[in-house]
Amino acid sequence: MWHIGVLVPIRCSGEEDMENLAKVHWKEHILPIMPPQLKDLLAGLSGAAEAKLEEIRLRAGRPLLVRTGSGETQVGRDMVTAADLQSVLLLITEYSLYARDEELKRGYLALPGGHRAGFVGRTVLEGGEVKLLRDISGINIRIARQVLGAGKQLLPSLYCQKTRRVRHTLIISAPQAGKTTVLRDLARLFGNGDAASGRPAFNVGIVDERSEIAGCYQGVPQLDVGLRSDVLDGCPKAEGMMMLVRSMSPQIVVTDELGRPEDARAVEEAVNTGASILATAHGQSMTELFRRPSLAYLLEQKMFERIVVLSRRKGPGTIEGVYDGEAFDTDKQAGGKINVG
Repeated sequence: MWHIGVLVPIRCSGEEDMENLAKVHWKEHILPIMPPQLKDLLAGLSGAAEAKLEEIRLRAGRPLLVRTGSGETQVGRDMVTAADLQSVLLLITEYSLYARDEELKRGYLALPGGHRAGFVGRTVLEGGEVKLLRDISGINIRIARQVLGAGKQLLPSLYCQKTRRVRHTLIISAPQAGKTTVLRDLARLFGNGDAASGRPAFNVGIVDERSEIAGCYQGVPQLDVGLRSDVLDGCPKAEGMMMLVRSMSPQIVVTDELGRPEDARAVEEAVNTGASILATAHGQSMTELFRRPSLAYLLEQKMFERIVVLSRRKGPGTIEGVYDGEAFDTDKQAGGKINVG
């Protein structure tokens, strides 16, 4: 029998220190890519807006907004201009747009320090596919925030001492509720091992399609994902999982945001190789997951031994429940309620 709905807010002893490091960290990497006026506004942030910054929103003709866990705040009175957005883009690409067009057409660029800038604007199509992104009208800079120890409380649930293996695990939450932060820390913990508890170190393969787990910049992880983690950056998940299995022999495969049919097939194939799977998916409840055919298939096949549900109710990474994926039954007539035996 497993437990449902046990509320365990993630709070590690080093969280305050990590917030202080993140405060210095983001200014070091973000201020140099801002034009003078925006740089001055952001340099003046203090208190929670500085220490707990999550996003910086720049939209042409609208004010500068910053987001923390408490919500959005307008900074300054002046409007962001199209020239400001062009300056940010040129500074990020070091005045060589062509060199990073391949990344930009996917809608984002990786930044030093593990941060990431997302873009919207006019798309240029070729053969029905996005070739270029031009006339940038909005930029969203997401601040990378690593919390060492964020996954520690899940270790007894996910690691089987008897078989000395990691259980196949799916972590679900709404956006910005901490699932990537927890996933990253689990990769680190399993990649490092723990001699004191007898937990061995595992070879970890990370497929980081959107550069959010390891935060790679020019191929080098900017965030700590463990001593034995190999990262395949910017690669589609389905293809990447198979590449890692064939080339790096990982004992654990880690990836973010499952959802497409090919993702489900790749998970199934990776499981059949003997590798453990640690993955995430968007969803606020199990019911929501069953509305997505690819994820519903994996759940109905009982592919995941553990399912972790997170929220922001007591801050990002609040554990709302850990489910035994092999024991639940789905009552579709009752809206997909999970009954754990």
